Amino acid sequence: MASRFSGALQLTDLDDFITPSQECIKPVKVEKSKTKTGAKIKIGEDGYFDVSSGREEKLKKVEITLADCLACSGCITSAESVLVTKQSQEELLRVFSERKYTDNKGETKDVSLIVISLSPQPTLSIAARYKLSPEEATHKLAGYFKSLGADLVLDMTIAEDLALLEAQQEFLQRYQNQQTDPTAKNLPMLASSCPGWVCYAEKTHGNYILPYISTSKSPQQVMGSLVKQYLSKCKEVTPAEVYHVTFMPCYDKKLEASREDFYSEMQNCHDVDCVITAIELEQMLDLSGKVLNDVTGVELDWPWGQGDAPPAVRRHIGTGSGGYADHVFLYAAQQLFGETDAKLVYRNLRNPDFREVTLEKDGKEVLRFAVANGFRNIQNLVQKLKRGKSPYHYVEVMACPSGCLNGGAQVRPVTGESGRELVAQLEAMYSTLPLATPADNRLVRRLYADWLDGRDSDKARAVLHTAYHAIDKSDIALNIKW
Repeated sequence: MASRFSGALQLTDLDDFITPSQECIKPVKVEKSKTKTGAKIKIGEDGYFDVSSGREEKLKKVEITLADCLACSGCITSAESVLVTKQSQEELLRVFSERKYTDNKGETKDVSLIVISLSPQPTLSIAARYKLSPEEATHKLAGYFKSLGADLVLDMTIAEDLALLEAQQEFLQRYQNQQTDPTAKNLPMLASSCPGWVCYAEKTHGNYILPYISTSKSPQQVMGSLVKQYLSKCKEVTPAEVYHVTFMPCYDKKLEASREDFYSEMQNCHDVDCVITAIELEQMLDLSGKVLNDVTGVELDWPWGQGDAPPAVRRHIGTGSGGYADHVFLYAAQQLFGETDAKLVYRNLRNPDFREVTLEKDGKEVLRFAVANGFRNIQNLVQKLKRGKSPYHYVEVMACPSGCLNGGAQVRPVTGESGRELVAQLEAMYSTLPLATPADNRLVRRLYADWLDGRDSDKARAVLHTAYHAIDKSDIALNIKW
């Protein structure tokens, strides 16, 4: 059976690290009929002991489901229980049918426009599952969502470009601030696009780690702002009348979409209303008796006005998680040190999921960047940072081993196929996609000018950046001791 867990929780052959640092819990229910009122009960590993009667009861082993994970307030994939119903395939199908949705505030809203935003990682996962090319999978996904009732199906490259450009500029500012005040918590700058990592940092390290995390929004949330603020205006509907669905590689994106930071009181809605993953889409197809191969494909929509639509799915240089380290490294090398042809030569450290790249100028190392995937490597990174021994200026941090292509809600390997083989297939597929270059994107330049009042404006900072918040340990059911 396909795993329903986030990659941060899932033990795979990709060598992530979970125990003994972290344990997963589920409340134990003791039937009242088996104990006296006020009786003292001692809970053990295998059951409980009723002190008053001297009776020992064995407890059955429980299964931890996705609902338990999302409803728990203790681990890095936690969220309010409302996510189980508001971020589900059942809810999505209901909205398609009724053209109404109830937001996380309990308000029911009429839907005038249903927008689906496709990210590349789950699209490639679905392509591998149904043995399609990335372009075929994209068009068939668009056709499938349109058959359900979607009005627009969009590619997310524009949001990824904006997120990368903002991360580049933020790093430059942090680096310059560090030169002015070496004691400030400017560097290393840690990537913020992985919600599993962000939630872990908020719950376990609080205000110590949070200042280092980039404030630039993830592509999902940039796309949310673009759809609810800009596209709704173009289509002459209110933001609350737009039901925005993102197609993503991990369950933690459901948690990110539901953050209060991404709810606008003025617009009376979230930026992203529902997150659907590759595994859930596979289930939707199976339950309806459909095979994606048989769906009639259609072109993606291009509601942005000027210019022809670009290729359906594109990649960025660097990792399949978006290439943050590569883009920021090359930009910093050029802007800070005049290196227009810096070489991206990574070397593996403890394992292939922890890699670093450096830039030397006049025989001196001036930049050191890293990619850290999986919680074993994140743990090492955080501990070095706490001891003041982190040598890095920037780290691309992702909770899942091998990054987003191995997201916890990607379609799992078939019988006889290993996780490594599947990830290698997705990486090879990703490398064949047409290359997107954020700085050359004319639509990006137009959005900065027409929508955001310029790249350095207050509006651009408000729309494209966010904040993080330490969570009191007393509010956490599970204390993760790392």
